[in-house]
Amino acid sequence: MADVELVKKMLRAVLQANKSGVSLSRLQSEYKELTGEQIPHKQMGHNHLDALLASMPTLVRIERNRSGETMCFASGSNETAHLAKVVARQRSSKKTGRPHLVNTQMRVKPAAPLVLNGKILDHHFGAFASINTSTQLLSLASNSLYEYRIGKALDLMGLQLQYSSGNNPVSQTAHSTCNLIDFPFYQPPLENTHLALPYYRSPLNLNESPGSGKGKPYNPQQVQGRIREILGKYSNGFWVSKLPQIYRELYKQDLPTESIKDLETWTHICTVEKTCSSNPSELLLYPAKEQTSPPSSSSSPSPPSSPATLSPDLKLKLEELLVKYSNGLWAHALPKLFQDTYKTKLPGHVLENLHLLSDICTIDYPMPDNPKRAILYRRSSTGVGEGEDENCNRRNSSISEEELMVRQELGRRLSNHAVPSLQIPKEEYPSVLVVEATNTNAVILRYIGEGYSQAQESMEDEMREFYGLDQSSPCPLSSLSSGQLVAVRAEEEEEILRAQVCEVMADKVKVYYVDHGFSEVISKTKVFELHEKFFQLPFQATKCKLAGLGPFCQEPAVLKKFETMASGRILLAEILERGQTPLVVLYDTSQDDDVNINAACMKALQDKTLASPLQVNSAYMNVTVSSVCSDGTVYCQLPSRGLAKLNEILENIETYFHSQVTSEFLVSRPFCGKGCLARYKGKWSRVEITNLHGSRVLDILFIDVGVQASVEVFELREIPPPFLRDLMAIPPQAVKCCLADLAVSVGSWTPDAVQWLREKVLNTTDCSMKVAKVDETKRCIYIHLFTDKSFHDPARSLNHQMAQSDLFKQRPDVFLTSHRFLLLLYLPVLFPHCLHSVKKSHVHMTVFFFSGNNIDVYVSVACHPGHFVLQPWRDMYKLVVLMGEMILYYNKTEQKPLNIEKNQIYAAKVENNWHRVLVKGVLTNGLVSVYELDYGKHELVSCTQLRPLIKEFRQLPFQGITAQLAGLKPRQWSEEASIVFRNHVEKKPLVAQLEAVQEAANPWDRKLTVFLVDTSQEERDIWVHDIMAEFADDAQNVKIN
Repeated sequence: MADVELVKKMLRAVLQANKSGVSLSRLQSEYKELTGEQIPHKQMGHNHLDALLASMPTLVRIERNRSGETMCFASGSNETAHLAKVVARQRSSKKTGRPHLVNTQMRVKPAAPLVLNGKILDHHFGAFASINTSTQLLSLASNSLYEYRIGKALDLMGLQLQYSSGNNPVSQTAHSTCNLIDFPFYQPPLENTHLALPYYRSPLNLNESPGSGKGKPYNPQQVQGRIREILGKYSNGFWVSKLPQIYRELYKQDLPTESIKDLETWTHICTVEKTCSSNPSELLLYPAKEQTSPPSSSSSPSPPSSPATLSPDLKLKLEELLVKYSNGLWAHALPKLFQDTYKTKLPGHVLENLHLLSDICTIDYPMPDNPKRAILYRRSSTGVGEGEDENCNRRNSSISEEELMVRQELGRRLSNHAVPSLQIPKEEYPSVLVVEATNTNAVILRYIGEGYSQAQESMEDEMREFYGLDQSSPCPLSSLSSGQLVAVRAEEEEEILRAQVCEVMADKVKVYYVDHGFSEVISKTKVFELHEKFFQLPFQATKCKLAGLGPFCQEPAVLKKFETMASGRILLAEILERGQTPLVVLYDTSQDDDVNINAACMKALQDKTLASPLQVNSAYMNVTVSSVCSDGTVYCQLPSRGLAKLNEILENIETYFHSQVTSEFLVSRPFCGKGCLARYKGKWSRVEITNLHGSRVLDILFIDVGVQASVEVFELREIPPPFLRDLMAIPPQAVKCCLADLAVSVGSWTPDAVQWLREKVLNTTDCSMKVAKVDETKRCIYIHLFTDKSFHDPARSLNHQMAQSDLFKQRPDVFLTSHRFLLLLYLPVLFPHCLHSVKKSHVHMTVFFFSGNNIDVYVSVACHPGHFVLQPWRDMYKLVVLMGEMILYYNKTEQKPLNIEKNQIYAAKVENNWHRVLVKGVLTNGLVSVYELDYGKHELVSCTQLRPLIKEFRQLPFQGITAQLAGLKPRQWSEEASIVFRNHVEKKPLVAQLEAVQEAANPWDRKLTVFLVDTSQEERDIWVHDIMAEFADDAQNVKIN
């Protein structure tokens, strides 16, 4: 029987987090994300979910929006569902039925801890790009703080923001002015937003000890490269005494003092000269003197590359590669990439002398203890803060000359006002209403939200009033011309809409509704002059391009699929490229799993006759088992026309690549659902990108063998155009299968069973199988599998052998309950002595905290004011790089038996990511309770998902820091107070002022007492403890009464 009160509490938490209402399907999915289970309406005596909700009037209010969809609101909330209104008000000339309201919140994906989409033109954010969908910044995408805090993160990392003092008292503090240079991705909504306390210091890096860089070992190669860059800017020289200040301003790091002593020995980098002054500390620093050589009587070709220089041709090729990887390229990837692209070896001295590349790229060392792990970022030829047209939101008043002329032409007869151009939303994942598409390169849509659909509704309400039916209303226009902007009374509804005249006929006129994206023929009596005050809002109907569908933009099958899945729906748009026509990937998030619309449209090109033919009770020979997954799923290849054609095309592609010397086929813009090529057992094979971890590491699926892998982006290749159409027509040749008639279901297999099956089938070339059942819903085939051709004898099947063995026997679960999330909540109770001694000799970190410092932080977990987890912004990009490296390392290593010990540190795979964890307890059923040291979360994982944490991944201090809110007395916080606190701080970047530090032997045992301040509002800073104090006062008053 379900715990009714617990279900009510969880429902209340979901409803209160969605003040604007939540659809019935989305309520179910969000409840599952919170608890790990569906809403148990049947266990509570109701056949349907809406019946359960109707029985809880004090908890939930149910309404139907204008499109007929059921919406749920927290009782007592009078707010309406804006998205439902948008759909209901959308007009369509197609009359294909009511449009659909689709969940417009991207599910938080566990793949990427910190992911930004959109090119950021500074190398420190090379670690941030692309989908997915990250566990942290994805949640910021719908937050008004999103753009502002990205800028703050950059500032803390020493990038493009500079601070200057300010004296504007606001609330309990004083602001400082944030001076910006042109930054195409970041647009702060406010001018004065950063918190500055009376004695503001540079934000403290919690992972550095005081005086870091002074007398400590340093990376000479990194410092030399940076000094070379400085001297490139100050070629006439400067005082050595000024070098620390310049270094700090440019790189937001202190210059190691030991490096100043080494300057005189770096003759290949700089020249140090003493002045005539008697003061020996007054030294001048100049660029290194050029080596002179005796003049030659005859001209000679340019010298070949040597350790002292690189040939222009070599530099050009390297720069061409860096252009392809605008988010950065690991230096260790250069040799193979150079060999594959240009069919020649990269000179060996290049990697040993990366400073030779400093004029074409910036070199970063995210792992200071490993100088060989460098990231190269191409220098922008347009200067810092400038670049390609990535985000037109920075150009609020800079409409292109051509576009301005068009706008003026449209309104030339009526007004001198030009309609401003529509700015792309700042969010990474804006909600959009898809209108229609006759070409996937020009999909008509509307953006949803404040400043877009909401502003349009307000304007149309005002227009309805202005163009009312009373005698004072404007009269219809007597003279019309093509291109004119007008106000139109819609044919079927009493709506007044903005439109552009397309064609003038005898008594009718064809108009295009500029805010709704479709055309209509109407009577001239319904056309009015458009008043100048309605020129202020940009036209809301705009266009986008669907990523990956360019070559098939007008393919009937693709357009038909898109019409079925997307037209008239509100979807989520992932913006890959910002420009006049943005490049996007669309997602339908209304189902249990997100549906990639772009990928689904590509699948419409598949020729079903080339798929593997499968029928129940049919037997198949010459079957190849290509993969056995850890959950027991088996992927098989069957002989078919499609497989024969696929092998032929891939062989031709191998030959084609060998004949091409170009970087054209490097994948520079990866996204989820993209189809491309990668090496499998030394040959090119088809893959689909399934997940992105930052900008350089991604997960792929070899769709023809069913093998999953994690690779770096430079290992991928685009499908050459001559083979693209034929290759897309072939369905995936890996058939997903499950072994039938086993007592253990898929997902519950023991490691022994998986290993036994792999040894039996993976090296066997003559398997056979018999189909027992086809499950269309799960897209899985249930089979009996044989290692020979004896499919007529069930007793010889591997299914029978496994069922008769002890491979699936395991001890019962003594801890798990029906509510998995309850176990996670009470793990500290189950394992009270978990956070204690660890072998410190394996962990290299020293963290110091000082009261009074201000730190920009991200709150990754918030239980209540007495317990939450902070992450310092300053080193977050290093964590992203580290986790990418862990994915590559551990996904390629074989699982080995591991003796798991309590209170020790390991690497653990949680969902799709590898995390640094502390083992808190080992359960008897093979599960292990772990604490994520970088994120502060408790998880249960299988013991098979743990690996030793190697030394290389122990260098970065753990990023999760436990804290409690200052300014409040310790108390037992109510559920309502905890929810309010979480809504204010969790998954948000804030400013923390350190009040006190509770020291402990281990870093994860330390606890900070901090004030949390939200500085996103222009008028005032929000001190979170003031909000929570009201709850404390209310609780006190209740006790008194």
